[in-house]
Amino acid sequence: MNPALWISKTGVQAQDAKLQAIANNLANVNTVGFKRDRVVFEDMFYQVEKQPGAQQDDATTSPTGVQLGNGTRLVGTQKIFTTGSLQTTGQSMDVAIVGNGFLQVQLANGDAAYTRAGQLQVNQDGRLVTAQGQPLVPEITVPATATALTIAENGMVSATVAGATQPTELGQLTLVNFINPAGLLALGDNLYQETTASGAPTEGNPGEDGLGKLKQGALEGSNVQVVEEMVDMIAAQRTYEMNTKVLSAADNMMQYLAQAVR
Repeated sequence: MNPALWISKTGVQAQDAKLQAIANNLANVNTVGFKRDRVVFEDMFYQVEKQPGAQQDDATTSPTGVQLGNGTRLVGTQKIFTTGSLQTTGQSMDVAIVGNGFLQVQLANGDAAYTRAGQLQVNQDGRLVTAQGQPLVPEITVPATATALTIAENGMVSATVAGATQPTELGQLTLVNFINPAGLLALGDNLYQETTASGAPTEGNPGEDGLGKLKQGALEGSNVQVVEEMVDMIAAQRTYEMNTKVLSAADNMMQYLAQAVR
């Protein structure tokens, strides 16, 4: 078998994976708090026919040797946690994280998860929850008689209650951060979960210890840049085409060789 056939196959698979990541990025260009994916490739093992520096004769050595590559492979995908553009909504329960950090929520099975999507709502029990209904941690309960809700930059939540002259403090929103956010497990639904690669979460108040501040009445948009993704898509398409042409050329060479030796 011509090694070029196998090498070109790995190139086609690599570009197919890259196109899948680009498609997902473009599909989520309007998803609140979405972070774009980047695929990471590495070259595969080399067939070393002559070591660099190998002795060629009594007086000379090979300056480069003979090393033939065997293609590429997908080594990982990486979430890019740059801050997305802020979208002003004017809704009192919308909150954007300006800087590092995640809101912590509780899943139905009791596990902790983390999100950048701050489309908050109040459930039937008065608790602040995400758009998917997961309650925030720490718990914040909004009184039924509350007429206005305020979320400060430092995460302090207060409300104006009917009959009271001063706002009532309801609780403190905290943020958590990770030493390696790219190592978080993406669950979908704008949620992430801790892994060994991400490290343990560190919790603090917004604006402290390197954590971002909260901005009420705004949401963080996706950090996908459409023009950049389109350029990457065109490059992936052209590279895919070139790899298929190598496949065709290698096949033609093998056919010619088979016919020539008859």
